[in-house]
Amino acid sequence: MKHLLSLFGVLLTALTLQAQTVDEIITDYYNAIGGANWDKVSSITMKANVEQGGMKIPVEVVRMRDGRTYTQITVMGNTMTMQAFDGTTSWTTNFMSMEAEKSTSDETENAKRAAGDFPEALLQYKKLGYTPTLMGTETVDGTPCFKIKLEKKTQLVEGKETENVEYLFIDQENKVPLMMEAEIMEGEMKGKIGQTKFSDYQEVEGVYIPFSNVSGIKGEETQTIQFESIVINAKIDETKFNFPKK
Repeated sequence: MKHLLSLFGVLLTALTLQAQTVDEIITDYYNAIGGANWDKVSSITMKANVEQGGMKIPVEVVRMRDGRTYTQITVMGNTMTMQAFDGTTSWTTNFMSMEAEKSTSDETENAKRAAGDFPEALLQYKKLGYTPTLMGTETVDGTPCFKIKLEKKTQLVEGKETENVEYLFIDQENKVPLMMEAEIMEGEMKGKIGQTKFSDYQEVEGVYIPFSNVSGIKGEETQTIQFESIVINAKIDETKFNFPKK
């Protein structure tokens, strides 16, 4: 009996994969999060308060359609840029000196290569020449998902061209991503799998965005960001993207 049930499961999975191609799954995903309404979106502004060491740390993340982005936090009255890209330069704030510092040439080049990913890389794969492959199905926290491998432009790691692959897990019923995984290619965590889970999708002016992100190393401690507000096409202080002039 167990053997028959197992065989039935394999056949059901095979039929599901035959029924939907990777293009159809991505199209369903695009439509589920608002479809053509995304054409009207030029920027996304997200704000949250993150619990850290007994403190609530205000976080602001801004993403622009043209690839510019910044993430700022405020600690004890000091506002610091965790990461920013102005289209030319990638930079951050040195937490010791509180001075702006340019990122490495690798990081800046990688930011330039990812500039066209808005709103998400998988949705832009044809335009950007990325390659999606349907790997099968997998369960994420009890929810059946399609597993898609996305091969993006190579990235620079220690000056060398390195593969740039991420895996998206898309809810078979609701058609939205529930999880993303990618191998960490450098630093102390090199070789481990970085993982982000998405939930609490809410409508914002005709598009759907996950208000909850849980990120960390697969199987290890995670950090939850619950966005309190997400605004589409807000008025942006564009100087915040730019590397400060001394």
